[in-house]
Amino acid sequence: MIMATFLALLQSWGYIGMLIAAFLAGSFIPFSSEAVLLGLLLAGLDPFWLFVNATLGNVGGSMFNYWIGTFGKMEWIERYLHVQREKVERTQRWMERYGAWIGLVTFLPIFGSVVAITLGFTRANPWQSTLAIFIGKAARYALLIFAVTQYKYVL
Repeated sequence: MIMATFLALLQSWGYIGMLIAAFLAGSFIPFSSEAVLLGLLLAGLDPFWLFVNATLGNVGGSMFNYWIGTFGKMEWIERYLHVQREKVERTQRWMERYGAWIGLVTFLPIFGSVVAITLGFTRANPWQSTLAIFIGKAARYALLIFAVTQYKYVL
């Protein structure tokens, strides 16, 4: 009930609501921006500006996770972000192979937050991390918006 009310509030805020929803979803907070995006698309908002706000908000949320990771306190990460040490260590092994480009997969639920936190924890190059995160998030929202708008025209 509370989540439905919150989603409705974000949808009533239009593009700013999309930005906020995407930021929350990109951060360690369990939230889905897809419901807000879908509602706003169906309400007739411009897909391009929804794409821009969703992408920037979601990248911002991941970079917030990156910033938290830079504190380098595993105890804080485990206690406050509820990310297990084993997941961070596993992600570090992936980073040894792919470097900051592992940020391309930050669009994945749950795992994406761990990747962004680990990028910060290991002090991965922030510019390369931001670029990789941006590419992954932008591709995801572009595909999602394309699929929804194409389906909408079929109805």
